[in-house]
Amino acid sequence: MPTHESHSQAMAAELREIMNHAQALVEATAGEADEKISALRKNLEKRLKSVKDKYGEAEDGLWDTIKAADDLVREKPYYAVGGAFLGGLVLGLLVARK
Repeated sequence: MPTHESHSQAMAAELREIMNHAQALVEATAGEADEKISALRKNLEKRLKSVKDKYGEAEDGLWDTIKAADDLVREKPYYAVGGAFLGGLVLGLLVARK
């Protein structure tokens, strides 16, 4: 069964591949003199940089959140077990409603 980590790695790899293709497109059109192509190329460069920055920020934030949750569970394991129990109880009550 695929794990959450393998899905995350697959999604990250796919996003990096898309960014690599976009970068290759920017590089391939570097010698074009047409105004429309130049404008599109600049727009693509700007968006590509923005996506790379946002991806880095999101990845950093995600790892910080995961680390904080891991630390909390390690410090207070009974809180985690109690929270999981209550979550399961509420979910069970919602599913069992007629």
